[in-house]
Amino acid sequence: MLDRLTSLEVFAKVAANGSLSGAARAMGLSQTMVTKHVASLEARLGVKLFHRTTRRLSITEAGRLYLESSERILADMETADAAVARERVEPRGSLRVNVPVVFGTRQIAPLIAEFSERHPEVTLELGLNDRLVDLAEEGWDLAIRIGKLRDSSMVARKLAPNRLVVCAAPSYLAKHGTPRSVGDLAAHNCLGYTLSQQASAAEWLFGADGEIRVQVSGNLRANNGDVLRAAALAGLGIARQPTFIIADDLRAGTLVALPLDQPEIQSSAVHAVYLPDRRPPAKVRAFIDFLAARFAPDPPWDRGL
Repeated sequence: MLDRLTSLEVFAKVAANGSLSGAARAMGLSQTMVTKHVASLEARLGVKLFHRTTRRLSITEAGRLYLESSERILADMETADAAVARERVEPRGSLRVNVPVVFGTRQIAPLIAEFSERHPEVTLELGLNDRLVDLAEEGWDLAIRIGKLRDSSMVARKLAPNRLVVCAAPSYLAKHGTPRSVGDLAAHNCLGYTLSQQASAAEWLFGADGEIRVQVSGNLRANNGDVLRAAALAGLGIARQPTFIIADDLRAGTLVALPLDQPEIQSSAVHAVYLPDRRPPAKVRAFIDFLAARFAPDPPWDRGL
């Protein structure tokens, strides 16, 4: 079955050149193929588009009417193609980005004004939630994911390391003592994060690849890092938080990093992920490049720690 859009292009070229052979040369097609395209249109429409004699070819009245519509369609297609081509080269259009709540409010939101100044033709929609969204089904251009990525077909680019720190307020440590090993955590009130992709609120992972599993318990669990931070600052218990949340508290001494006997996970990171595309739109590339330039190689929240 012949492509209808190509048939329209062939028809318009035949009308412009006044001959089948002229249209064939202009389009790099055989005259036989040009004839097939015109015949296919005529068969589908049930009308003659051209009068043909051995000497000349002329357009019919039905052909003239059809040519007007065809030229409008082809012009619209050229406009659409040009718009998409520009989007591939120039950052423009609506950009929908899904970001975890706390990371979005603390680390992405302060950068939005600068990104918008650099790319005024991009309209940014920032979706803040901690749910693992489906980019294709929900129409997100890209997402920021934190932790160890699950296997997927999406393209991922590492933006920054994600350092986890076990910490507590000086008031808690003064009252309950300072744990020195991961085994000591069992005797403490550990504040659990319920949305961890690698472990549960009752199990903290240590070691370079999270191979050391430590059972913990406590009287508070939450699905939001700021809630756990506030509880730790108030002296309620020990928290295990990423530095992008607690870096300022560590610098100020209102939270203290605990020197345990096992290292923190090294494979956790902040990634930008997007659907596979040989050439992602310029707006996607621009936003990822912008964040990478701000966060790598050492993210600003880790500097000075």
